Amino acid sequence: MKRTIATCFVIVLTTLAGAAAARAQATTVTTNEQIPFELVAFVPCANGGAGEFVLVSGTLHVLIVQTIDAQGGVHAQVHFQPQGATGVGLTTGDTYHATGVTQEHFNFNASAGFTDTFINNFRIVGEGIDNNLLVHQTIHVTITPNGEVTSEVINTSVECR
Repeated sequence: MKRTIATCFVIVLTTLAGAAAARAQATTVTTNEQIPFELVAFVPCANGGAGEFVLVSGTLHVLIVQTIDAQGGVHAQVHFQPQGATGVGLTTGDTYHATGVTQEHFNFNASAGFTDTFINNFRIVGEGIDNNLLVHQTIHVTITPNGEVTSEVINTSVECR
């Protein structure tokens, strides 16, 4: 299954790179937006350890820089960061704040292959002690030009403090 997904990904990216190579010049597109968001997250250590759902809303800063280089390589950097994000416990009414940063770096070149690194740090911080949710994810994959996955790392931790 992983090899099939990797192969499909390489085929799509090869097509994109081929079109870019025909232009033989570097092109960069930047997207920088503030997007309102709302989500519900479960904080298992809230409410005296009983847990509760927290409704969080705020603005998500989204920065995406995409480059197609003169050799047909495709590169992207993605940055997500909640700003002014606050929440309310749906059981207790407690106030929470959401913070963190998610970043992804993606590189593809038909002759070099594909790499993708995704790092997510997200926190829902409550008032008082022992009711803060911390989520950390690191995902990395390297795929050769022939579709072979040579490196794959998936680390996730979810903890309360």
